[in-house]
Amino acid sequence: MRLLVVSQYFWPENFRINDLVAELVRRGHQVTVLTGLPNYPEGKVFQQYRDDPGRYSHYEGAEVVRVPLMPRGQGGLRLVLNYLTFAFSASSIGLWKLRGRRFDAIFAYEPSPITVGLPAALMRSVKRAPLAFWVLDLWPETLQAIGVVRSSLLLRAVGKLVAFIYARCDLILAQSQSFIPQIKQYAGEARRVAYFPSWAEAIFDRQEVVPAREVPLRDDSFNVMFAGNVGDAQDFPAILAAAESLKSHAHIRWLIVGDGRMARWVADEIKKRRLQDCVLMLGRYPVERMPSFFKHANALLVSLKDEPIFAMTIPGKLQSYLASGIPVVAMLNGEGADIVVRSRSGLTCAAGDHVGLAAAVLKLSQMTNEERGAMGRNGLDISAREFGRDGLLDQLEAWLRQLQLQSMLSPSGGDQA
Repeated sequence: MRLLVVSQYFWPENFRINDLVAELVRRGHQVTVLTGLPNYPEGKVFQQYRDDPGRYSHYEGAEVVRVPLMPRGQGGLRLVLNYLTFAFSASSIGLWKLRGRRFDAIFAYEPSPITVGLPAALMRSVKRAPLAFWVLDLWPETLQAIGVVRSSLLLRAVGKLVAFIYARCDLILAQSQSFIPQIKQYAGEARRVAYFPSWAEAIFDRQEVVPAREVPLRDDSFNVMFAGNVGDAQDFPAILAAAESLKSHAHIRWLIVGDGRMARWVADEIKKRRLQDCVLMLGRYPVERMPSFFKHANALLVSLKDEPIFAMTIPGKLQSYLASGIPVVAMLNGEGADIVVRSRSGLTCAAGDHVGLAAAVLKLSQMTNEERGAMGRNGLDISAREFGRDGLLDQLEAWLRQLQLQSMLSPSGGDQA
């Protein structure tokens, strides 16, 4: 198939869409990616891209078509402009760059913002190709949960935008089962919505990995590792409160591998609370390096704030954690926590419960290697059973072929622009 992927984020930014695109190419599809300039999470265009843009015009056999946007920068206004400028550029410059190109199906990737659906919907109309829209972040609920938007009038306006975009999708894919009722509130019961969770990238299948040299070695330490976005949704105030309460347990270390909008605040708080010996910020690294960092971890931490929307969310990192065979410690509510409890792959506490998090970490540190090993094996089992990469991508491929066939049989099908 000739596939167009629309995503505001793409390589060299670290997102699961990179792995999906690479796998679709490996399966023989002709893939074109419409995306912006790489600037996440630092907020400025990557220097390596600025030095040699041509190097980033292809990825694993896929063509990458980039359009300008305003980098995220700092502050809410810059973030809004980042979202809007990509939507405008992809809908205008992107459409021009793709003129005369034909596609059998369009796949849009939406971890946030929902505005990526605007150019995707336009491409669907102009190219007369069916659109599959993968929802990993619910709007406007997430905006309200993290306090980005407090105006009820503005939230209603965003809700109308969401309904507008959903109405122009041929298939909406939800990253969790809990998302489906929420999506149907905006899409309508007649719109086709299916469950499509994330998976662990193939790199986590590797057995032979050299431990990352960037992690300082310390004998007899119990390392709790957080890997991923250091943002507001991850509730770092609660994480640091747990770390502070365990400061007297010298063997427990907290390793933060990642970056994000809260990173500066976290670094300042570590100094303010004198946690430098037990909380280490190691910075951001490519996803390909994560297995080498995980080699240092005795437990992997996943957390989300205590908000109804986050109880419906399966954090994307959870699948990677489970596939690593390392026990999980989860400060979560809802579907994500249920997976850990049901699979017996780690310990959980309620979202926002720093006392419970500290207790879970201490309990894990006091377990035997055999007990923790059993949790890791349970994680591997559920990873293979429910989040197997090959099976999920087989299903996606089948859906896209079905959309292609339906489009060919539709009387509205025809020549594409």
